[in-house]
Amino acid sequence: MDITGEHRIAARREAVWAALFDVETLKACIPGCKELEQTSATGFSAKVQLKVGPVSATFGGTVELQDIDAPNGCRIVGQGNGGIAGFAKGGSDVRLVADGDETVLSYDAKAEIGGKLAALGSRLVQATSRKLADQFFTAFSERMKT
Repeated sequence: MDITGEHRIAARREAVWAALFDVETLKACIPGCKELEQTSATGFSAKVQLKVGPVSATFGGTVELQDIDAPNGCRIVGQGNGGIAGFAKGGSDVRLVADGDETVLSYDAKAEIGGKLAALGSRLVQATSRKLADQFFTAFSERMKT
């Protein structure tokens, strides 16, 4: 499954970059986030409660930031497991481009899913993934305005 997107954020690139590494900002913006902990300089663990179609589950997972090129971008690699609901793993290339006092954030993500999630069909899972990404970036953009 491939997901791409681009979002304009009303903040300077350095501020956006810093916020992408801030646990409190991420916890507030990630839909369904119950726990988020920074486990290393570039690693996080999380518990997220999600509903995809008829399947609801709490996913435990990890995220590692790689190929860091501050403040231009990085690669995010992660995996999550929701028990019987299934699993997801994948990576995303994130790029930040300054545009005056604003920042254009773009991403190109690839993910694999299994278990009950995979049985739901890729169209539903992809639509839900896009909706969750939009919810995250809407919340992130609003938080960056304050």
